[in-house]
Amino acid sequence: MFDQMTLVKAIGGFCGALLVFLFANWAAQTLYFGGEGGDERPQAFTVVVADTAPAASANAPADVAYTEVSAAADVTAGEKTFKSCKACHHIDGTNATGPYLNGVVGRLHGAVEGFQYSDAMMERKADPWTPDALYEFLKSPRKAMPGTKMGYAGLPKSQVRANLIAYLETLK
Repeated sequence: MFDQMTLVKAIGGFCGALLVFLFANWAAQTLYFGGEGGDERPQAFTVVVADTAPAASANAPADVAYTEVSAAADVTAGEKTFKSCKACHHIDGTNATGPYLNGVVGRLHGAVEGFQYSDAMMERKADPWTPDALYEFLKSPRKAMPGTKMGYAGLPKSQVRANLIAYLETLK
């Protein structure tokens, strides 16, 4: 069943596919970068546009202090937000990719036994996880604690963070 002609056909098919991909690469280089040199083609004309970028303060949501949003915090909404945290954190007292989070509010940084924390977290070992500290950390973990192992981008919306903290406070 597997003879010399089958082998020739397989090699021919592979070489043919390779040639098609090489041609497509050459065509894309020519189309987008103007040929072999890689230089972009000069523009025929330039359109001058006034600076239309909005001011950063006009578009950026004002960051509100935790004390202002905590009064309206919704535990049920926080529980829904926590579903994305479950990928790395458990609430049953066992560690996962991240440390368990039951009892995190009021617990010292880096205090879970058996979990390998980053050096950045261990530098703050004497500091407790207050709701205000969690609020700032959850906004952008890597900005709040450079060097942290937590790869999560953060929660930019202040009410969402407050809801999550309200839920975490219920976990003992």
